[in-house]
Formats: sequence, C-alpha cells, structure tokens
Amino acid sequence: MAWLILVIAGLFEVVWAFAMKHSEGFTRLWPTVVTFAAMLMSFGLLAWAMRSLPLGTAYTVWTGIGAVGAFIAGVLFLGEAANASRLIAALLIVGGMILMKLSSPA
Repeated sequence: MAWLILVIAGLFEVVWAFAMKHSEGFTRLWPTVVTFAAMLMSFGLLAWAMRSLPLGTAYTVWTGIGAVGAFIAGVLFLGEAANASRLIAALLIVGGMILMKLSSPA
C-alpha cells in the first residue's frame, strides 16, 4: 500500500510542477490554487508513505516520479525538446528508481 501511495504522491508532484509553470510566478489565480492544493496532497501522501518506507527510498522515488513526469509533461504539452540526451537522462532516473525499489527492504 505504501508504494501505491508513494506513486500517487509523485503524480501529484507532477501536477503541482505543471500548474506552477502555468501560474506565471503565482500571478494567475487558478493555476496557483492548483499548485498549492497539489503540493499539500503530494507532501501529505509522501509523509504517509514514509511511515513504512525508508526515507532515502521514498524521497528518491518521489522526486524521480516528479522529475520524469514533469519532463514528459513538458515534452507532450509544452513543446519542450525530447532529444537523445534528455531521453537518456530520464531513462537513467527511471533506472535509479527501479533499483531503489528492488533494494528496499519494505
């Protein structure tokens, strides 16, 4: 259950990062509201997952989901570059998250 909660927390991290981009420095109301609501959900779910997962594992996977998810959202919705080096970097992050999961005692 903790792993599912952690994945959901990571997805909320993607939401708040994407909304923050659209908030234009917190000058637009609704993207700002979404940013802070998603932040609260993301941090709350991360804290819940950390009750049974090791700190290093939980935090690494959470930030990895956020980083790779934000990268994918940027490519798909904002027209950001998806060149070979950026794709390799994202794959390395995913590989690190998988290794953390496999080496975690929880």
